[in-house]
Amino acid sequence: MLRAAIVAILVAMLPSIALAQSCSFTVTNMNFGAVDTLSGSAATSTATLNVTCSGSLPLLLPILVCPHLAAGTGGATSAAARQMLSGANSLDYQIYSDPAMSVVWGSYAWAYASRPPPLQLSPSILGNSSGTLTLYGRVPGGQATVPPGTYLSTFSGGHVEFRYRTNLLGSNCDTGLGTLAASPTFTINATIAANCLVTTQNIDFGPKGVLDANVDATGQVTVTCTPSTAYTVSLNGGTTGGTPTNRKMSKGAERVTYGLYKDNARTQPWGDAGTPGSTVAGIGTGAAQPLTVYGRVPPQTTPSAGVYTDTVVVTITY
Repeated sequence: MLRAAIVAILVAMLPSIALAQSCSFTVTNMNFGAVDTLSGSAATSTATLNVTCSGSLPLLLPILVCPHLAAGTGGATSAAARQMLSGANSLDYQIYSDPAMSVVWGSYAWAYASRPPPLQLSPSILGNSSGTLTLYGRVPGGQATVPPGTYLSTFSGGHVEFRYRTNLLGSNCDTGLGTLAASPTFTINATIAANCLVTTQNIDFGPKGVLDANVDATGQVTVTCTPSTAYTVSLNGGTTGGTPTNRKMSKGAERVTYGLYKDNARTQPWGDAGTPGSTVAGIGTGAAQPLTVYGRVPPQTTPSAGVYTDTVVVTITY
């Protein structure tokens, strides 16, 4: 009789102890800041998940925390790509559970195989415990066609299922077992600013004996700007500060006059704001846009033999 009574008391106490444990969560926002999509490099950031558990009765069994994260309001296109949105435009990113950014942080409730990292807590004699996890974020390179804007994805409600339980039911987070905590809200955000890059190809007029006829050659300015970014390309007057059709190549004190033009016929000079109408305008697409620079050395008095050079500064205004 005594043994039976003790068993009955133990069974009655176990549900009360389990219900006494309560866990709450907060997650800091993940801000990638200004992302340069033209560089080809990835952008990274982190956020921190904090969990605090308490209980009014002793509960010495370890607590397993499973912080399930679904796609967020930006959605996901694959197991490797969640998205932030700016209007109808999207920017790919992903959240990982490891510093090497090789294990995607997922949820038992979404279509992909990724699951959240389990966090095991060891309560004190009063049932209290706490812990943290780091969320590692990356915006991959190769997204040059994404337009400028402020991009956002919000995690709240059904996108966040933070569950906790004793580890007697297993030590992984492959299922939705456990008590569902109140969902915290946090955001993932990034800004893409208008940006332009420029590369050049030199103009080489080659060897010429007597400057008694036009000598033509071409070079190239290649502009890469974020989509929908308006830009203007100007060419300065070179080291001697000449006009678009009266620049100077030099060898010591000697000069060779030449001009740079926007068209093959050499009728539209290419200069800067000092010569109205002489610049070249365009709209960025995220892809490289090559612009041909047409050069001409007109007939003139031939100076002494040698190599004549000039340096022209290319300026992109956007």
